[in-house]
Amino acid sequence: MLSLEKQDAYRRRYAQTRPGWSPATQVYEDAISALLRPASRVLDLGCGRGGVMERLHGRAGSVAGVDPDIDSLLLRRLPGGWVTCATGERLPFATAAFDLVSCSWVLEHLCDPGAVFSEVARVLVPGGHFLLLTPNARHPLIWANRLLRWTKGALVGRLYGRREVDTFPARYRANVVRRIDQLADAGGMRRVSVQLIGDPSYLAFGEMLFRLSCLLERLTPASRRVHIVAEYVAGS
Repeated sequence: MLSLEKQDAYRRRYAQTRPGWSPATQVYEDAISALLRPASRVLDLGCGRGGVMERLHGRAGSVAGVDPDIDSLLLRRLPGGWVTCATGERLPFATAAFDLVSCSWVLEHLCDPGAVFSEVARVLVPGGHFLLLTPNARHPLIWANRLLRWTKGALVGRLYGRREVDTFPARYRANVVRRIDQLADAGGMRRVSVQLIGDPSYLAFGEMLFRLSCLLERLTPASRRVHIVAEYVAGS
């Protein structure tokens, strides 16, 4: 089993050999942090029990969260703010209600990503930002995960030490850069930046596998790196 603690340890080792590298979660958090202002109104789409905004909430004026999983919301760790149980396809907020929408580990689960992108654009003020973090469907590991859909997340839970309640069906309908760009454009948002970030820790179940994963990472084309961190801005 590869726990989050072990993964983080391997990531720290990898960072020592790759100056300038940071895991996608840190790149995503830094991008959000750079946009936050004391008056910022933030929506955390797919907030779960807390996520990145539980660390950054103090830097924003207000933080709201939305998630379709009521069990996660009941266990939320985010102090202050408020949350509601709803889907991204029908956000229960007024038009132009937010300056920033954050969204991590959500796009891969969406049934109707087009509706979600349109809703995100609707609730953003003109010039508001949409920050997302999601797996890249072109990475070999994600291909393998798609082939193992029949396990319904049970295999992932055993390999990575996740509870079954934390494992949700993955559909990968918005998980390549071109598709994300298309969805954003159709919703009325334009791209600011896209970063594809590698991470060998997912296959590092031991020392030899870690070294092999690092080698494979060096051989993986940039377009197939495992994570996508992207920023879009709503049109005026």
